[in-house]
Amino acid sequence: MIKKYTCQNGVRVVLENIPTVRSVAIGVWIMTGSRNENMNNNGISHFLEHMFFKGTKKRNAREIAESFDSIGGQVNAFTSKEYTCYYAKVLDNHAELALEILADMFFNSTFVEDELNKEKNVVFEEIKMYEDTPDDIVHDLLSKAVYENHSLGFPILGTEETLHSFKGETLKEYMFQNYTPDNVVISIAGNVNDTFIKRVEEYFGSYEGGENPQPSEIPSFHINRIARKKETEQAHLCIGFEGLPIGHDDIYSFIVLNNILGGSMSSRLFQEVREQRGLAYSVFSYHSSFQDNGIVTIYGGTGVNQLNMLFDTIQETLHKLKQDGVTEKELINSKEQLKGSLMLSLESTNSRMSRNGKNELLLKRHRTLDEIVEYIDKVTKESVDHLAKTIFTDQYSAALISPDGKLPNNMMTK
Repeated sequence: MIKKYTCQNGVRVVLENIPTVRSVAIGVWIMTGSRNENMNNNGISHFLEHMFFKGTKKRNAREIAESFDSIGGQVNAFTSKEYTCYYAKVLDNHAELALEILADMFFNSTFVEDELNKEKNVVFEEIKMYEDTPDDIVHDLLSKAVYENHSLGFPILGTEETLHSFKGETLKEYMFQNYTPDNVVISIAGNVNDTFIKRVEEYFGSYEGGENPQPSEIPSFHINRIARKKETEQAHLCIGFEGLPIGHDDIYSFIVLNNILGGSMSSRLFQEVREQRGLAYSVFSYHSSFQDNGIVTIYGGTGVNQLNMLFDTIQETLHKLKQDGVTEKELINSKEQLKGSLMLSLESTNSRMSRNGKNELLLKRHRTLDEIVEYIDKVTKESVDHLAKTIFTDQYSAALISPDGKLPNNMMTK
């Protein structure tokens, strides 16, 4: 049972009591990510996430780490395109301490210059590490192709140039304008009862923020081809189609469709590209849903001499999917696999905390497991086949990273 509560300042709290476990997961979710940035401060959401661990008025960086290590807990954070999350998982008898430390990091981080400079260097190294993983970079390259100059096309890590410009006051101002109470959700899951909500309100229920900036405009889906030359052993290819926003009426039909296309080992792409033709070790598809749009991405990595064959095989797979539709066996298997994955994923308090936090932050609603299973069961072959024909058209973008940086002729725009 999920308990919802809104503090007087607008901070939302969601708590799921799970009395059969001995752990508690607490997440501070903020509706702020790289989408909220501009060309001059790109990367600030991610850098701010890093700086929360670098010391407060009460604890230095080492003491923050030791506070969790000493109680056998975990603390971490991540930044996405549209939100940021700071979270901790501890034994239930340490829940109040974990909440106090997260609040201390949220409200009392000092952002002193020495720590800023050290952490900038850490993020510089993170960017270099990222540059050494072309199978990651190519997905950002696809975002750039699809969104062009819209902030959804910005890299989450930012650039060395923008990072150099960040100062303590820059971070504080960004927090004041974006970490507003109406943008914050505190999600708790585990062996704590409803009275824990009052403890959350004591820390987060009275602060104020600035004028929350208007969200960025709805982006257009652009048709582009981008290639980048990089010394790699493989060619890394991403193909992107216009998808569905989060909360769309057809989202469950599309989840079933994506699972059939490239979401599992029995999917058509995996079986055709890897098992039948041996063209790639890694090939898959996935859907990224944002507040007002989405992207369907197909990825494959192969030798440069097989790139044309890989691309043609993907196109043939999509053509057959649109022409013949999915089979009843695929439909049933995909539904059962999704239901099984859903149930298994919710066996940990961390997973439940994440699910509830994202649902409240992005959708402001919570469906029970039975309701979700019902939605999955209602997906029909007709709805899946219709989506396949609607989404997988010749209106797509593509991104390529390869040793020669050259797009094959069969990938050029029509």
